[in-house]
Amino acid sequence: MIRHICMFKLKNENKDALIKEFLERAENLKTIPQLKRYEVVYNDKRTPNSNYDVSLIFDFDNVEDLNAYQTSPTHIEFGGFVATVKEERACIDYEF
Repeated sequence: MIRHICMFKLKNENKDALIKEFLERAENLKTIPQLKRYEVVYNDKRTPNSNYDVSLIFDFDNVEDLNAYQTSPTHIEFGGFVATVKEERACIDYEF
């Protein structure tokens, strides 16, 4: 299995609204057939501002399925949205 974790810091203007929209749009990613586990989380407001705001935590059977997810039209559309609202991104993919 491959775990894919992406974390994002979003722009500061209207951050609560951006987080809400991010979470709503991320729901479309569930339709990607290669996705075996789907979790989208957001940072607790009581924690440091230096933390990332939102994170995608997805599992795939193998790297080929991760690559298919990355190139799917649904992911590309979501990525287009994310590019307009993110300040930073960190990602890791690992086998477990």
